[in-house]
Amino acid sequence: MSAIKSLNVLTSNGIGAPTRAADIVEMESLMSLDQPFESKIMPRWERKKLQKLASSSGGGLDGDKAGSHDRFIPNRSAMHMEKAHYVLSKENESSNPQGDSDNSNNKDGPDLPSSTAGAGSIEEDEVCSSTGSVTTKEAASVQKKEYHQALEAQLLDGKKDHRVLAFRNKAPLPKEGFQNQLQVLYSQNKGPAPSSLRSYRHIPSAPERILDAPDLLDDYYLNIMDWGASNILAIALSQTLYLWNAVTGDITELMSVADADDYITSVSWIQDTGSHLAIGTASAQTQLWDVAGQKQVRSMGGHSARVSALSWNRHILSSGSRDSTIVHHDVRVQQHHIATLAGHEQEVCGLSWSPDGSLLASGGNDNLLCLWDNASISAGGGSRAPQTVAPRYKLAEHQAAVKALAWCPFERNILATGGGTADRCIKFWNGGNGALLNSIDTGSQVCSLLWSKHEKELLSSHGFSQNQLCLWKYPSMVKVKELTGHTSRVLHLAQSPDGNSVVSAAPDETIRFWNVFGSAAGGKKKDGAAGAGPVEQKLSRAMHIR
Repeated sequence: MSAIKSLNVLTSNGIGAPTRAADIVEMESLMSLDQPFESKIMPRWERKKLQKLASSSGGGLDGDKAGSHDRFIPNRSAMHMEKAHYVLSKENESSNPQGDSDNSNNKDGPDLPSSTAGAGSIEEDEVCSSTGSVTTKEAASVQKKEYHQALEAQLLDGKKDHRVLAFRNKAPLPKEGFQNQLQVLYSQNKGPAPSSLRSYRHIPSAPERILDAPDLLDDYYLNIMDWGASNILAIALSQTLYLWNAVTGDITELMSVADADDYITSVSWIQDTGSHLAIGTASAQTQLWDVAGQKQVRSMGGHSARVSALSWNRHILSSGSRDSTIVHHDVRVQQHHIATLAGHEQEVCGLSWSPDGSLLASGGNDNLLCLWDNASISAGGGSRAPQTVAPRYKLAEHQAAVKALAWCPFERNILATGGGTADRCIKFWNGGNGALLNSIDTGSQVCSLLWSKHEKELLSSHGFSQNQLCLWKYPSMVKVKELTGHTSRVLHLAQSPDGNSVVSAAPDETIRFWNVFGSAAGGKKKDGAAGAGPVEQKLSRAMHIR
């Protein structure tokens, strides 16, 4: 009551007191807390309540989180929008034919009462009956009907049953002779698709044939087996060299060394013809034999120790020795010694010319790999005095003796080398610049290497502990197959002239033939190949080299 009295008193004064009284009343009403607060912002609990009610009552797709509705994803390429519009308009006319006419009459003017509209139609009918002419409305109706019939014939092709919206129909095929310009543009550099997927060939785990080879020397640094272009295998057993004819299966003794302390240390067939065979001995002699005539053509010196490795480059025969030198022999002339290569410090146990004859690779017991340029050797060939040549590259990445050497037949200047027991690695080199491309740890001594002539594959032979042959996929170096059977380290490998068969020799006094590389076309072997047809029967009787 005191507040009301003061309010009345203050309002009666004319000096600005009413504003002060209003503030007092508002403050007292707020302090009393007898009225609810009003805010334009909806509380969170109230929003959640409304969303829950909308979700339970199915109030729209936005509030439906239970997944009761699915999205509408039409396929525009399968829709016929003109057809859909026509059918929908046709259904509307059939459901409400009178409404369309009423709406058309009242389209441009205000809505008229029904009596007025009826009177106008009666007057129009009377005029039409009296004049005998067609009204504008009837003419438009006939014209619209004809248009609908023509549209129906064009769109529906005379079919009454059709789908307005389609979601799974395939796209229509283009007309005959149609050429997509974009497809031509973006398919110019596209390579031809493979005609068929190439199936993996079967690699037998067991050897095709096993021959006895008594007295085969257990010496890692020798190279005493080679398979020539005439399909004859040459194998040295201590002091005697034998020839095994893969076509007939005949075994022939070619020669024997006379000295009891002497033995055969290396053999190599001349390229292409396979008519002559080079033989290195422990007495530091390099002999050249005519196989067809079974006679020695000449004997060449130049070394002071045993000849451990031989390699041909057309008419040039290169020989590596325990005296750490490599000698080039020109077998066409009397003065055969044309060059001496000095780069190793210990025995040269591996020699291999590149397929194009431009580079010579040599490996030694000093863990070195040397690359020699043929151009530098031939430059001084005018004078017949032997010249001494230094290596183009001297590579020392191996940690043991380098005996296994093999040039890639399908990629120029790629050389594969294998290290001994302390190294156990296969390394790949670029012969052009001496760069090391890759190195793979095989886990055992690498004795020999062979490239496949038909596939991008590499075969390696190994020593302790499994004495296995490993087939690798190049360049990934994924191991494709392991071939076991030898009971001692596989020191020697040789490949048949057609590239299908591989022969391995080991100090366990066995020679094993493997069908590891397969044929070029993946087909059957031709007549005359090792182990085919009547030859196989004859070979089965010849199970001993001697």
